[in-house]
Amino acid sequence: MGDGQVSELTTKRNRYEIDMCNGSIMDKLISFSIPLMLSGILQLLFNAVDIIVVGRFAGSQALAAVGSTTALINVFTNLFIGVSLGANVLAARFYASGRKKEMSETVHTSILFALLSGIVMVFVGLFFSRAALELMDTPADVIDQSALYMQIYFAGMPFFMLYNYGAAILRAVGDTKRPLFFLVIAGVINAGLNLFLVIVLHLGVAGVAIATVIAQMISCILVLRCLYQSTGSYQLRISRLTLKWTYLKQIFQVGIPAGIQSTVINFSNVLLQSSVNSFGSVAMAGYTAANNIFGFLFAAVNSITQACMSFTSQNYGVGKWKRMDRVLLNCMLLTVIVSLVLGGGSYLFGPELLRIYTSDAAVIQCGMEILLYTTVTYFMCGIMDLFPGALRGMGCSAVPMLLSVIGTVGTRVVWIFMVFPKYRSLDILFISYPASWLVTIALQVVCYYFVRKKVKSEFLEGKK
Repeated sequence: MGDGQVSELTTKRNRYEIDMCNGSIMDKLISFSIPLMLSGILQLLFNAVDIIVVGRFAGSQALAAVGSTTALINVFTNLFIGVSLGANVLAARFYASGRKKEMSETVHTSILFALLSGIVMVFVGLFFSRAALELMDTPADVIDQSALYMQIYFAGMPFFMLYNYGAAILRAVGDTKRPLFFLVIAGVINAGLNLFLVIVLHLGVAGVAIATVIAQMISCILVLRCLYQSTGSYQLRISRLTLKWTYLKQIFQVGIPAGIQSTVINFSNVLLQSSVNSFGSVAMAGYTAANNIFGFLFAAVNSITQACMSFTSQNYGVGKWKRMDRVLLNCMLLTVIVSLVLGGGSYLFGPELLRIYTSDAAVIQCGMEILLYTTVTYFMCGIMDLFPGALRGMGCSAVPMLLSVIGTVGTRVVWIFMVFPKYRSLDILFISYPASWLVTIALQVVCYYFVRKKVKSEFLEGKK
C-alpha cells in the first residue's frame, strides 16, 4: 500500500488529523496554522475583553492594574507552557512513526504533569504576586487591584495548564480545529460573564479575573473530554495517568529550554514594564492597550512557528530531511506575508484600535508611539522565532534557547540600563524591540546551519 493510500485511510478515520509527512506543504501549513492562529487570538480575547470592560466601566486605574500584571503572569507561567512544546514534539514524533504505546504513555505523562504544575502555580500566585508587583515598582494607587487580579487568576491555573497540554497533544496529530471550537465556546462565556460581573455586580478587577477562570475551566473540560473520547493512540484514561521519567526527560529536553527562553524574554518585558511605569499611569495605560494589540500579532505569527515545529517533528520522526527544509522555507514565506499585512494594518488603524480600549487622547498617543516600533517591524521577530522552532522539532532546544536569551534579552537589558537613561522617551525605549530581533536573527541563522548538520549526522548514525 502506497503512502497516498495510507494517508487517505487516515483521513477517513479521523478528519481532524493532518498527514504532515506526505503531499503538498503550503496548503497543509495554512490548514494547520489558521485554526491555531484563531485559537491564540481567542485566548488573547480573554485578556482583551478583560481590559476593554475594565477600562470602560472601572476606570483608568483598574485598566493599569490589569495591564501591569501581564508580563509578570507570563514570567510565572511560561516555563510550564514551554514544557508543553516538548510534549507536542515528542507526541508528534511517536505519532508519525506509528509507536502507539510510546504515544499513549507520553499523553498520560504530559496530562498528569500539567495538573501537578497547575496546582504548584496556584500557590505561587497566592503567596508571591504582591511581592513581585512591588519589585516591579507598581504604583501605590494600582497595586492592591493588581495583586487581587493575579491571586484570583492563578486560582484557575490547573485548568489553564490542562487545556494547554491537552491542546499540545492534539496539535501533535495535526488537530488544531477542535481546540479552536472549545475556545470559541469559552470565549463567548468569558465575554458574557465579564459584562455581568463588572457592569451589573460592580466587582471590578475581581469580576474579570473570576470570568477568566470560569472560561479556562470550560475550555479545559472540553479538551479533556475530546482526548477521553478519542479512539486513537492519544486516548486519555484517568487510570493510566502516570509520570514516566523516560518520557518526561525527553519532554524536558525540548520543553525546559523553550520555557526558560520564554521566561527570560518575559523577564526583560518586566524590566520594560518597570521602565514604562516610571512615566506614570497614562503611559502604563497606553502600553497596556498597545501591548494587547501587539499580543494579537504575536498569536497570529506564532501559530506559523508552532506549525513549523510540529511539521518538522513529524518529518524528523520518519527521516524526511528535504521535506523539513521545504517546511522551513514555506513557513518563512508565510511569516513575512502575515507579519507585514497584520503588523502594517495594526499601525495604520492604530488610533481606531486603541479607541476600543480607551477614549483618553494622551493614552492613545502613547500607544501609537509604542505600536510604531513593535508592529511594523514584526516580520523580523517572526523570522527570528522560526529557526529555534525548526530545531525544537528535531529535539534540539538548548542552543537556540541560549542564543535567543543572549540576543533578545541581552540587547534589551543593555538598552534599558545604558541607552534609555540617557535619552528618556517611549520612542527610545521601544527601539529595543527591532534592535534585539536583528541581533538574534543573525545568531539563530548561524546556529541553525551547524546544529541541523550535527543532528542529521547523529540521526543517520543511529539508523546504521
